[in-house]
Amino acid sequence: MQLRRFASIMDARSLIAVALTAAVAIIVPILLLSTPESFPLHAPPYVVALLGKYLCFAILAVALDLVWGYCGILSLGHGAFFALGGYAMGMYLMRQIGTRGVYADPVLPDFMVFLNWKTLPVTWWGFDFFPYAMLMVLLIPGVLAFGFGWLAFRSRVTGVYLSIITQAMTYALLLAFFRNDMGFGGNNGLTDFKDILGFNVQSDATRAALFSTSAVALIASIVVGRYLVSSKFGKVLIAIRDAESRARFLGYRVENYKLAVFTLSAMMAGVAGALYVPQVGIINPSEFSPANSIEAVIWVAVGGRGTLVGAALGALLVNFAKTWFTGALPEYWLFALGSLFVLVTLFLPKGIFGLIDHLRRNRTETPGRGDVAEAGGAKTAAS
Repeated sequence: MQLRRFASIMDARSLIAVALTAAVAIIVPILLLSTPESFPLHAPPYVVALLGKYLCFAILAVALDLVWGYCGILSLGHGAFFALGGYAMGMYLMRQIGTRGVYADPVLPDFMVFLNWKTLPVTWWGFDFFPYAMLMVLLIPGVLAFGFGWLAFRSRVTGVYLSIITQAMTYALLLAFFRNDMGFGGNNGLTDFKDILGFNVQSDATRAALFSTSAVALIASIVVGRYLVSSKFGKVLIAIRDAESRARFLGYRVENYKLAVFTLSAMMAGVAGALYVPQVGIINPSEFSPANSIEAVIWVAVGGRGTLVGAALGALLVNFAKTWFTGALPEYWLFALGSLFVLVTLFLPKGIFGLIDHLRRNRTETPGRGDVAEAGGAKTAAS
């Protein structure tokens, strides 16, 4: 019964995406840990970390697609939720350094000792405990999204105005986290991590585990997303996206639906940020940059808005292109990204998956039209 229920909510492309992601979660760690460096298919540690970063971006894209693709909320602030989840994980990792820091203080992180802090701020209490840190990964972005959404949606702020204030929220957090007196490392952020759950964060085994965890989290985000959008809740979200005033007229509390999906999406983005930080080794205020949130919108647009799997694919493809461009032609990447968004908007408004669906429909409809024409010709000849 459970398998039948699972199959009913997962379409073919989602099942394929889940199967491929599960396979990658197994194969890549094996290629890192069980093959010699001379082996042609050996996965170097830096490649595994890079792929893990891509998976985290894919989770962020799925989270954004939930609110934009299915509810019509164009958020230009999801990078803030991603960064807040990353800071929560970074604070846990900083507390694990202990006396191995430059100043060997058993309680205060190095940057606090450097800035002459005498005691650990209240905001850092409890972050030496992993379950508490993981709770904050979900709670901090979720509470911010809930508070922001409660004010915005009940005031019926929509469209471009909502997009602008989400971007303003992100920029405000960027400026706040740049301040040294905030107690989050200022412009340098948090770095020099040593351990996670007692394991060396730089070891190959830990990198492999983090990569597989990111893949599992991506699978979970797709499954949860598909469950939501295929439920009655998801049908109401689509109705709100397509005709919000009509959904409100039918008696639905539109602001409650928006608030629920916005908060859940923010928590998913926080998980993505938490997995991102130990794999890249740093979190700083630049992650709050509005440009990062805009880039996430481009991922979703390229892959296909309202598809979930397409959003994840867009994140993988665009970030792969970014890695290649910044290595070969770094000065042209922003031009390439802007051009990509313009081309997608003009010629692929439904993204890559929309193009695939269009080609598939044409392929199935053309033979039918041909059969009708042949039948008509035969009837004319017989008469």
